[in-house]
Amino acid sequence: MISVTELRACTTFKMDGQLWQVLKYDHTKMGRGTATIKVKAKNLRTGSVLNKSFISGAIVEDITTNRREMTFLYAEAGDEGDITFMDPRNYEQITIPASVIGDQTPYLKEGENVFVLFYEDGDTVEPLIVDLPPKMTFTVAEADPGVKGDSAANMLKSVTLENGVKIKAPLFIKAGEKIRVDTRTGEYVERATDE
Repeated sequence: MISVTELRACTTFKMDGQLWQVLKYDHTKMGRGTATIKVKAKNLRTGSVLNKSFISGAIVEDITTNRREMTFLYAEAGDEGDITFMDPRNYEQITIPASVIGDQTPYLKEGENVFVLFYEDGDTVEPLIVDLPPKMTFTVAEADPGVKGDSAANMLKSVTLENGVKIKAPLFIKAGEKIRVDTRTGEYVERATDE
C-alpha cells in the first residue's frame, strides 16, 4: 500500500479492482483543515479517465509494473487481431491484443521499437500500454495536387500514407515525400529531413 501523497505523474496504482496511472497530481492545503489530493488518472485496461479527490491520509494499493522495449514484428489480419512483438534482448515473442494499442495500431512499422508497460501479479504478466514514439516518419503514398491559387495560409489537403492512414497535410506535400506524423493525434508535423 502507498499513501496518496506519494502519487505523482506516471505512478501506477490499484483502486476498486482497477489499474490506474496518474496523469496529473495536485496537492491542496486549505487553512487548518486536512490536505486534499486531486489526481487525474487513466484506467490502464479501458482507457477511461477519472478525476478523483482523496484526503491526505488515504492509501491505495501499489502495483508492480515493468516497462520493456519490444520490437514490432507483425499484426494478424483484422481490427481485432493479435499483434506480435519480440524482446530484442532474448528474442522471446509475445502477442498483445490490438485493443491494448487502440487507434495507434496503423502507426506500427515492422522492425520499429516501442515500449510496453506490463503489469506483474505473481505468475501473471499482462500488457497494459504500448508507447509508440510520439513522432514517426512515413512516406506519402497518394496526395492530391495543390491547386494553383490556393495560397491562403494554413491550407490543407488530404494525403494517404504508406500505412493507408489518411491525414491532412499542407498543399506543398507530394506523393513519395517523407513526412513526420504525431502518432498521438494523427496530425502532420513536418517534412522529414534525410537522416
